[in-house]
Amino acid sequence: MGLDFTAIDFETANGFRGSPCAVGLTKVRGGRVVDEASWLMRPPANHDHFEYHNVRIHGIRSEDVAGLPRFGELFPEIGAFIGGDVLAAHNAAFDLGVIRSGLEVSGLPGPAYDYVCTVMLSRRCYSLVSNSLPFAAEEAGVPLVNHHDAAEDARACAGILIDIAARNNANSIAELYLSLGLEVPRQDAFDPARDLLSKASLAALSAAAGGAGAAVRPFMAGWPEEGANPLPNAAAEPSHPLYGQTVVFTGQLAMARPEAKVRSAELGARPESRVTARTTVLVVGDGFVASDLRSGRLTGKARRVLELHDRGQPIEVLSEGEFLQMVGGYAGAAAV
Repeated sequence: MGLDFTAIDFETANGFRGSPCAVGLTKVRGGRVVDEASWLMRPPANHDHFEYHNVRIHGIRSEDVAGLPRFGELFPEIGAFIGGDVLAAHNAAFDLGVIRSGLEVSGLPGPAYDYVCTVMLSRRCYSLVSNSLPFAAEEAGVPLVNHHDAAEDARACAGILIDIAARNNANSIAELYLSLGLEVPRQDAFDPARDLLSKASLAALSAAAGGAGAAVRPFMAGWPEEGANPLPNAAAEPSHPLYGQTVVFTGQLAMARPEAKVRSAELGARPESRVTARTTVLVVGDGFVASDLRSGRLTGKARRVLELHDRGQPIEVLSEGEFLQMVGGYAGAAAV
């Protein structure tokens, strides 16, 4: 066996993860990039509105995809490029979720995929204060110039996985995961005509039909309400990037902080209210992006994280956009 896989990255039109407007794919054989592909596309019908926040991040507008095939029409080509490969993605919960939700709301079945998450692997194998794609790519020696270009992001993800495998003397995905004591996760095949829809798709379909959906919480000045700290869901999926993490929130979020705590706990995280020696993840609101770690635009809690990281504590900072990707999306959310 060789180090063979396909790296994938999606950009979405809005906060629903089933609204892909671009995809990048990088195929690796024997630890080397051998092929690449990328497409622009229209998101599925009734989920194809472009929100300002997403457009500001990736630069793709509705007029850029007008007249192009919708995701469901294009997926046979995407699926053919992937073939039977293991999929690699930076925050795979999001990109695999895009495939599932995008096909579900298109009324189409989807194949099973084994997949790996380079966020999870970056946490295991690097020591970074942020495991966002630009930071991890720089550590891997494949600096990312045009972040949020789907083709470049997929190429960077591939470079991270190649580097991590080399650092662990692994010649295949199976060998790498065995060396780390992990099992390669799998998204099962599904058919929306037969199987229960994902939570994200159910919420989006409800909103499209005129239901309450997920409305953006307006910004409110003042001290955010902390709420209770629910216990982590012991039955959550261990391959999720929030599983087993101790999470603290700082700054104003588009989502009410008590809801953010509930959603992280559902995925196996332990939410807490202040940064301590137990903290492994700090989610920063107020429009923070990972590059702010270099510019110094930080809250007091974030500065505390930097201090703890410098002292050797395994702790990292997430932007709100990264967090929202991990919990399945929210109106107006996009990755950063």
